[in-house]
Amino acid sequence: MSTRTIPRIDGRLDALVPVPGSKSIANRALVCAALADGVSELDHVPDGDDTVAMLGALRTLGAEVAVDGERVAVGGMRTDWPSVSLHAGLAGTTSRFLTGLAALGQHAVTIDGHGPLRSRPFAPLLDALVALGVSVRSGEAAGHLPVTVSGPPTGSRVAIRGDVSSQYVSALMMIGPYLPHGLVVELTSPLVSRPYVELTAAVMAEFGVADVSVADSRIDIAPGCYAATGFSIEPDASSASYPLALAAVVGGRVTIPGLGVRALQGDARFVDLMAAMGCGTTRTGDRVTVESGARLRGIDVDMSDVSDLVPTLAAVAAVAESPTRIRGVGFIRAKESDRLGDLAAELRKLGVNLDETDDGLDVRPSGHLLAGGRVGTHHDHRLAMVFGVLGARCGDVVVDDPEVVSKSWPAFWDVLDGLGG
Repeated sequence: MSTRTIPRIDGRLDALVPVPGSKSIANRALVCAALADGVSELDHVPDGDDTVAMLGALRTLGAEVAVDGERVAVGGMRTDWPSVSLHAGLAGTTSRFLTGLAALGQHAVTIDGHGPLRSRPFAPLLDALVALGVSVRSGEAAGHLPVTVSGPPTGSRVAIRGDVSSQYVSALMMIGPYLPHGLVVELTSPLVSRPYVELTAAVMAEFGVADVSVADSRIDIAPGCYAATGFSIEPDASSASYPLALAAVVGGRVTIPGLGVRALQGDARFVDLMAAMGCGTTRTGDRVTVESGARLRGIDVDMSDVSDLVPTLAAVAAVAESPTRIRGVGFIRAKESDRLGDLAAELRKLGVNLDETDDGLDVRPSGHLLAGGRVGTHHDHRLAMVFGVLGARCGDVVVDDPEVVSKSWPAFWDVLDGLGG
């Protein structure tokens, strides 16, 4: 296994850090573009593994895809694709969106992924597709990849839990316009990560399907068709959290261009969390800045709507002067890693004083305890990048399998090295 040693960053930062386009937006836009009539031109498409896997799968299904750097042209495809197999690598979003998309066709499509993805749950989405009249055949284990689906759906109403993964709901929403009578999604439990569901509706609207209503217990999608369009993908707000957190943890100021007050992503709220902890923040139409303050204080926060930010906030909380309570995120145990248990175990190796709770973390002031050490990434890009943030504070942090950042930000380590220089 490869490793990477993170050196300490000495001195205050004053940096402008571009980040890749949002993989969450990109994968939604790619599904809509593939179903649209005509050729869509997408700009600022990220080059991470999740997006690459989506592009490859759409080509296999018959979409015309032309990639020129960050620009991607996608020609809409018919749903009469042949029986094929699609491989999503480690990408949960990609695999779940593809499972929903494949259900529109008449021929059997198999979706699979690497071992860690096979261990992640899929049952709520698969059960929902069955309820809509789709044929679903599991492979080695029911409710997990690999799975073979064939449609088309015949129903127009489905019930699904909202407190497991918003990706299931988004997968259903995006195919909703192509069902004969549209789709009504009834939520049988509170919706977690609601901003991601609202993001799905916003991207659908960009492609001409604006008749989507998102309420607490029900989502209505009218029948319709996507229209080809030109669409620029904003910077990834989850990825932006790492350099912004560096300003708080190391000291200084970091600006992210392209992520302004009109950002679609819920994770752009990270700036507000930093402000609540005592940092100076500035947000304009085309950029956001976080600057370290005189004192960094802990907060008590429900992060169910911004769960991808949990590792980053935990790292900042470790160097705060008062405790932080992170709540409402028990469901992130089923992410790329057990993003609570694995994160807590690895942070303790670096001296972070914290307790794992049923639905979050209690982090106590640990700045004086932080020290170098060797940490595992557990196939999770978010853990890897947050170890880079803490490593920049204390130095001599050795990260196992650092290449896992290729999932969302392949150049992350080069960017971190540049900040240190």
